Parts: sequence; structure tokens; C-alpha cells
Amino acid sequence: FGKLEEKMGWRNQPTCMVYFENCKVPLANRVGDEGMGFKIALNALNGGRINIASCSLGGALACLRKAQVYMDERKQFKKQLKQMQGLRFYFADMLTEFQAARLMVYRAADALDNKLAEAPMYCAMAKRFATDVAFRISDKTMQLHGGYGYLRDYQIERIFRDLRVHQILEGTNEIMREIIAKASLDDELALN
Repeated sequence: FGKLEEKMGWRNQPTCMVYFENCKVPLANRVGDEGMGFKIALNALNGGRINIASCSLGGALACLRKAQVYMDERKQFKKQLKQMQGLRFYFADMLTEFQAARLMVYRAADALDNKLAEAPMYCAMAKRFATDVAFRISDKTMQLHGGYGYLRDYQIERIFRDLRVHQILEGTNEIMREIIAKASLDDELALN
């Protein structure tokens, strides 16, 4: 194993290089047919994209819950934050985006379970949308908390850091856009 990497987020999950030098795998332990490794790895990415999207939703939900409590407890100008229309709209938009992302993840998981031709496209859509929405929600939750959101005691900064890598893992969100465009424009999958 290589040295442990020092990361911005995901600090509780160790990351290091794994080296396979002079490693021989018996034929009986080979996964798939010879020359099919890349295709097998690509197929595994679809489930991984749903996983990353789901993890992102978990972080977003934690932020929404923190925002909900804070808006109830915090007062400005003798009013609870939850009584201020601008902040109510801010929270309503965050919650709406969260629910839309959740439904998209469900759609992708269903397509993958049912082996639909559109499944890779839906997985890319869900991963791209959910990770972007979750990161935005963490950013808005930090903003809503003001200076407190930047403090470690509130844990929003940790969620913010952890969610950032989700836009990179299992293929960057730019790659997800290319997968979506290829499936819909080049492969002409039905737009249902």
C-alpha cells in the first residue's frame, strides 16, 4: 500500500494507492472473460453513480434538517428566521430541489434494476443532478447559518467538504453530461 492521502473531505475513509507487483491471479478467480474487464468496470459505475447520488442526498437531508432547526431557533429583528418570507422561499427551493433529486435517483435505480437501455443515461442524470443539488444545499445551509455555518461545531463545513468530492467520483459531472448527450443525441434513446 502507498501512503495515506490527506484529503479535503471524507477524512474518516482512508485513501491510498494499492500496488499489485508480480501478482498472479489463478484463472478460476478471474472475473469475466478475458478482455472484458473494462466493460465490467464501466457497468459497475452505474450502480456506483446511484450510490454516490444517494450519499449526496443523505448529506443534503442532514443540511435541510439543520437549517430547519436553526430557522426555528434563531431570531433576527425580534422574529424567528422561519417567519421571514425571503428565507422561507430560500428553504422551500432547497427542499424542492432535494425532492426532485431524490425522485431522479429512484428513477435511475428502477431503470438499472429493470435493465432498461436508458439506465446508464438515467444513472448519469441522477448522479449529476443529485450531487450538484446536494452541494448547493450544503452551501446554502452554510450561508443561512451565517458565521456559525463556518464553525466546526455545527458540522455544516464537514458536510460541505464531504459533498464536494461527489461531483468528481464515479465520473465527473462534466463526464455525466457527455454520457447524457451521447445517449440522447448520438444513440437517440427515446426521451420518455
